[in-house]
Amino acid sequence: MVDKKDDKSAGQKLQDTLCLQNKDLGTIDADLLQKALPYAEDYKLFLRNKTEREIVDYTLPIVKKFGYKEFKLGTRYKPGDKVFYNNRGKNLILVTMGEKPVADGVRISVAHIDSPRLDFKPSPLFEADEMAYFKTHYYGGIKKYQWTAIPLSLHGVLVLNNGKTVKVRLGEEPGEPQFCVTDLLPHLAREQMTKPMNKAIDAEQLNVLVGCWPFKDDKASQKVKLNILDMLFKKYGIIEKDFLSAELCACPAFTPTDLGLDRSMVGAYGQDDKVCAYAQFRAETETKHPEYTSMMVFADKEETGSDGPTGMRSVFWKDFLEDLGSAWGCEIRHVLRKSLCLSCDVNAAIDPAWPEAFENNNCSFLNYGPVVSKYTGSGGKYSTNDASAEVMSFLRKILDGAGIQWQLGELGKVDVGGGGTIAVDISVHNIDTVDMGVPVLSMHAPFEVTSKADDYMLYRAVYEFFNSKEPKDF
Repeated sequence: MVDKKDDKSAGQKLQDTLCLQNKDLGTIDADLLQKALPYAEDYKLFLRNKTEREIVDYTLPIVKKFGYKEFKLGTRYKPGDKVFYNNRGKNLILVTMGEKPVADGVRISVAHIDSPRLDFKPSPLFEADEMAYFKTHYYGGIKKYQWTAIPLSLHGVLVLNNGKTVKVRLGEEPGEPQFCVTDLLPHLAREQMTKPMNKAIDAEQLNVLVGCWPFKDDKASQKVKLNILDMLFKKYGIIEKDFLSAELCACPAFTPTDLGLDRSMVGAYGQDDKVCAYAQFRAETETKHPEYTSMMVFADKEETGSDGPTGMRSVFWKDFLEDLGSAWGCEIRHVLRKSLCLSCDVNAAIDPAWPEAFENNNCSFLNYGPVVSKYTGSGGKYSTNDASAEVMSFLRKILDGAGIQWQLGELGKVDVGGGGTIAVDISVHNIDTVDMGVPVLSMHAPFEVTSKADDYMLYRAVYEFFNSKEPKDF
């Protein structure tokens, strides 16, 4: 039998040696999709939790089963010990203590668990033309026209004057009512359809329709609004004033689903950035005896600038790391300098429907594995962390050594647009940081698309990052 390797020409052999040749994951391992299916099923369950509070509530019981204990200040944890820290019900930090001391640095992975949505205004409920609505203020970057005429669900909490917290989650389960933002019929929309896409729907028109049936009392005014308030009082025990101390929003009511005849993709709301959050969550919980302490962070407020006490511009995570190292007398600045961080966030997959937005040589493709973004930002590399050559080399060693195919990614053509991640808010603390995530189609839309193979390989990549014994020598 002739060795097929001998069939290659000298030029082909040289190409194999010298050229960057990414391939579709399906051509590398035909069984990879089958391997990814169990992971995808668990991931879809994770995606059913649509707000940061719901994600933390969902994952806390799971981490306790994995042996994580609530962090206690001053405790000298042993290698292999697992601890968690819950910040205000919106951030979760998980840590597995390494064989080497914290002073030698920590392997950190951060992903955000907030997604674009329609937040309710502080005084949201009103009646117009005998229909009741909730007023909203959109959260994060959205195309407003995408949020009309789709089913919506209600999520959030209200804190009453007596201190009781009332949780709201309505429209996700079979048989529950759903909601929507209405749109103008095409027969009457000639003027609307001549407007630019960013002007066709005004922000103040994003009102969520919640009812049209009047309260039975001829003497009462605004009977439809009153009927809605009466129903809310009977179901949740709340009055209109309680909206002033509430965090409520409307999210797409779509159930995470398999996409495509081959079921190779996941279609769902909120995959930016829950696809990365779940990958790092799985990787951390399955890490047992790492060489270096591993630390996973669920971040909030990324879609609006990472501000506030639960965003990554806050020092909650840095304070935690300082508290963790204080039992050994570590100076936080020394720990940070020796640490490494994955800013786990998605990038835009090339969409053949819009080729003019992408530069193929430096953008990511669906089904080609995790995408590493050396920088994000916008034209001129503004507002970005630009990972150093040493950081990129370090990550290459880990991923290539584990046999994980990965790809490079830039967020579209230069000067076409751009976007940022929390990497810039982490690296400012003198931590070497690089972005890694998965390619996404229809990012920030109510229904986003990812490849199951990419999702699974990202989890494997983060796991290798947490468990690598490769020292940081730069």
